Amino acid sequence: MDNAVMKRGIVIKDDWPGYSLDLFTYPEHYHEDIESVYIPHGVIMDRVERLARYVMDDFGDNLTVLCVLKGGYKFCSDLVEFIKVLGRNSNKYLETRVEFIRLKSYLNDQSTEELHIIGSRDLSFLRGKSVLIVEAIVDTGKTMKALLQHVETFEPKMVKVAGLLVKRVPNMAENLTDYVGFEIPNHFVVGYALDYNEYFRDLNHICVISETGKMKYKV
Repeated sequence: MDNAVMKRGIVIKDDWPGYSLDLFTYPEHYHEDIESVYIPHGVIMDRVERLARYVMDDFGDNLTVLCVLKGGYKFCSDLVEFIKVLGRNSNKYLETRVEFIRLKSYLNDQSTEELHIIGSRDLSFLRGKSVLIVEAIVDTGKTMKALLQHVETFEPKMVKVAGLLVKRVPNMAENLTDYVGFEIPNHFVVGYALDYNEYFRDLNHICVISETGKMKYKV
């Protein structure tokens, strides 16, 4: 399989309805707020383990992970854990340091273009380092482009991007993401730390939010 195909990740087709909620366990209070289990937790974990192997292959002996909060924290912690496990079970160990950056780029279910870094904008600790930016969702890539430009000003040795989900949208940012978990249609999804106005982060699975859920938790 060629690298470009691997890089696209698992492609979920436009007409994929997801799995019935009855097939899985999830917090009962979200019963009316989600339509389907779009990507079950076990499938997410298997794919993240595979991404960890790609990262191990591409980086030397140390790695600085820049985790984009809040949506990226589950993906990041599972990815780093798999990297550690792979290191313990092979002759290559990738020393990993995790740093956090918090961005705000969504209001309700609409993406905004501006790069809002919450907290310190000083990333000088990245100078000369091999950096992996870990982000939960990349769609148009406007926010990611702005973040990459900001990171580059601190002169890292190399920068790659891992996106758990890349959305198929007009002008989608395929070429920005080096490691992709899943390429999905342009649905608003929640769970596995992805939120809708701070709700649904506690769902293990990635699910499609219902219109009822959007109305209930709208700000």
